Amino acid sequence: MNQVGGNDELIFDGHSLAVNEQGELLAIGAGFKEDIRTFDLDTPGPAITYCPEDEIASVYHALVLGLRDYVHKSGFSRAIVGLSGGIDSSLTACLAVAALGRDNVLGVFMPSPYTSAESLQDARALAQNLGIDWLTVPITGVFQAYLDALGPFLSGPPDSTEENIQARIRGNYLMAFSNKHSYLVLSTGNKSEIAMGYCTLYGDMSGGLSVLGDVPKTMVYELARFLNRKAEIIPPRVLVKAPSAELRFNQTDQDTLPPYDILDQVLYLYIEEGQSLAEIIAQGFDEEKVGHIIATVDRNEYKRRQAAPVLKVTSKAFGTGRRMPIVHRIKHPLQGL
Repeated sequence: MNQVGGNDELIFDGHSLAVNEQGELLAIGAGFKEDIRTFDLDTPGPAITYCPEDEIASVYHALVLGLRDYVHKSGFSRAIVGLSGGIDSSLTACLAVAALGRDNVLGVFMPSPYTSAESLQDARALAQNLGIDWLTVPITGVFQAYLDALGPFLSGPPDSTEENIQARIRGNYLMAFSNKHSYLVLSTGNKSEIAMGYCTLYGDMSGGLSVLGDVPKTMVYELARFLNRKAEIIPPRVLVKAPSAELRFNQTDQDTLPPYDILDQVLYLYIEEGQSLAEIIAQGFDEEKVGHIIATVDRNEYKRRQAAPVLKVTSKAFGTGRRMPIVHRIKHPLQGL
């Protein structure tokens, strides 16, 4: 019997092994699917060699398996994804279709005053490529109603307050579809964003499952390219345009976050490897940048504590895999430099 399947955040990958007393491999189960193998301990069989699957392929199959089992074991059969025209929601929708089938996935595009025409085109192209049903539900009118209602209480120039209102409107829309039509909402944020708190409580963090919450942004792009290896599913522009939440004009992720190639390296060393500030800086990273990243990760534990369950594909997933105190006085000294 193959030890395989998803249970909450955990994903068992299969590949169960049978060996004899000499340590020789007699049988190996299939990866990421149910499998039964029969073998005779007393009869030598042909030599079996285990060749691990490519890392990105393994992560892809693990996410599909974990998503499918989580949805079905939670009593759902269908999922809903907020499509933005960006890389994260595009990948999440692709994984949902692979796990549940195109007839069981609904995409919802929710444009605001800051949504670009390119995002609409890319979201539509993705939905058409996947063959899923999709809706456009503008949020501009509701957003303006919020601003009018809150106007007497908000002062100063627009900032993240107004940006977060948009994300929360979208979260409410998706949850309304979920309640009315029994869709499980899939949140689309990646590990890099969740680590840095670059996400909105009760907004884009809404959902029953965080599909990419343990997938760094740089790996999101690798998975997208893996998906497109045989046919164009995710529109090519999505893989090359600057990532943006589009919550204000001309916004990009890099207005707030360090470049993802640097950010993901530092996050890996701090979260997965458990290295200190001093140890990370000693490897050639900028002291100020590393200090900012680590302080931001620590400061946003309260957000992660309220996040949806995260499918675990690395050694340290947020949630049960890594839980730190919310209220703390953690200091990161620079001794030894």
